[in-house]
Amino acid sequence: MLSAIPYVEAQELNCRVTVDRSQVQSTGISVFATLEDAISDYLNTRKRTDAEISTNERIDCMFFFTITRYEPPEMSGTLQVQSSRPIYNSVYTTTLLNFKDNKIDFEYNEGDPLVFSENTFENNLTSILDFYAYLIIALDFDSFSPRGGEPYYKAAESIVYRAQSSGESGWRAFEDTRNRSALLSAYTDSPASALRDMLYEYHRKGLDIMVLSPDKGRHAITSSLKYLQQIHEARPMSVGLEIFRDAKLDELVNLYTRSNTEERNRAVKVLEQVYPSETQRTTMIKQGVNK
Repeated sequence: MLSAIPYVEAQELNCRVTVDRSQVQSTGISVFATLEDAISDYLNTRKRTDAEISTNERIDCMFFFTITRYEPPEMSGTLQVQSSRPIYNSVYTTTLLNFKDNKIDFEYNEGDPLVFSENTFENNLTSILDFYAYLIIALDFDSFSPRGGEPYYKAAESIVYRAQSSGESGWRAFEDTRNRSALLSAYTDSPASALRDMLYEYHRKGLDIMVLSPDKGRHAITSSLKYLQQIHEARPMSVGLEIFRDAKLDELVNLYTRSNTEERNRAVKVLEQVYPSETQRTTMIKQGVNK
């Protein structure tokens, strides 16, 4: 991690949780507030790694639940998950994950405790929370050291395997190209897993040195785009490509405003191949403008 502040043992996540019930017609609104508090407590008070993490180094993330159906105790809806990390010697933060899960189904009775179990499938809600918690941690660690998130992908993989036998939706392989199984595969299956190498090169070798050497950092970022090309050629439907687009294209527009024409053209050549429908943003990169 980046900070030199003395170590004080802390949990890994600094998570902001919202449960939006606006689409549900129900008089029992207190259950949603209780659920929001329970999820926040579950994510923010549990330590999931052996890493020495100080309070200020916790990973900033957001879980935004939109509940669209409530028939007690069953809830259904969507979940938007975002996470970010700081950039070295800067007040700037960069997005690592911005993903919408459209298959959120679980049971919850007001006041029920959310129980963590490392080796068994307790219920769908805690499994979903654990899966995304470990994925967020894995991505963060990958961005600081080469494939540093390996044990946390393994933990997420174990959750997927246990959940697949439960019969709950959103977990089964080949059920959906954007479900949780497909999301994990985008980072763990070869050759799509090259996205993990990109996480390190883009962030640690690129963004983290831009304050001291903007040209060198930007060159590393341009070089890292080759992984997108490799993934696109082998797995053009990989959800990992969508995740990079949603997290990084606007950032790239800003990064290349001060770049030379040759470097902008190198970046655009890759991005136009991988994201042919993103003509507005690739044109902005090509022209070196951010408005």
